[in-house]
Amino acid sequence: MPKYALRRVMTATAAAVGTLALGLTDATAHATPAALDYVALGDSYSAGSGVLPVDPTNLLCLRSTANYPHVVAAATGARLKDVTCGAARTSDFTQAQYPGVAPQVDALGDGTDLVTLTIGGNDNGTFINAITACGTAGVLSGGKGSPCKDKHGTSFDDEIENNTYPALKAALLDVRAKAPNARVAALGYPWITPAAADPSCFVKLPLASGDVPYLRAIQAHLNDAVRRAAEETGTTYVDFSQVSEGHDACEAPGTRWIEPLLFGRSLVPVHPNALGERRMAEHTMDVLGLN
Repeated sequence: MPKYALRRVMTATAAAVGTLALGLTDATAHATPAALDYVALGDSYSAGSGVLPVDPTNLLCLRSTANYPHVVAAATGARLKDVTCGAARTSDFTQAQYPGVAPQVDALGDGTDLVTLTIGGNDNGTFINAITACGTAGVLSGGKGSPCKDKHGTSFDDEIENNTYPALKAALLDVRAKAPNARVAALGYPWITPAAADPSCFVKLPLASGDVPYLRAIQAHLNDAVRRAAEETGTTYVDFSQVSEGHDACEAPGTRWIEPLLFGRSLVPVHPNALGERRMAEHTMDVLGLN
């Protein structure tokens, strides 16, 4: 074969090999996408407070390494930065909750791909105040009537609408400003109480029969405030109203996602257990299409 012909064959072969290599490289890139940069924000429902094992890096926050952010990260291969913290309020997104605990949105950046959060339940002390007030009233009334509703009326709902809802919207706007390229998901709170009173549950959740639907309606209002704030800020709302039905604190171990006020199996009552955190993660991944 003449030299010039040999050179043409070798050049063509090299080009073909190069093209094949580029194709393989391109195919490999598509087959193995980069891991998501995932930041988890939020309160004790995000932190998994009360679920073992505890994250030893910040004991003040009562954060679990089995919380729903860790479950999501393990399932998706995401690189997780978990700054969730028990007792967090919306204000703790932009200010230090404790000395040495940075504002939560400081964990966000232009490179953040995914953000999840639960927040709002601690604003105005809504959860703790409502549960404490209604639990005390339930014990004093022997479980009869609606003493908590009779005393507090619309006060909890008024606080949610007038204070928590605008604070939620502002917090989500702060998140979006700090992580403009991220997909942001705001989770609702799974049901704490059943829709109607269960007399057998009184020893675990001492609410008067008429205050069970009252407390549930307060939680529904809070979740609706989260939903509206999410929709108005381009945030995905993860609704637990259907999937958590029948998994409230009155259910048996292995069925309930939320531990009861008394005689539960968690270090922190009226919070998700390990099953609840897993189910929150699974439903969140379903909604976001991550599974």
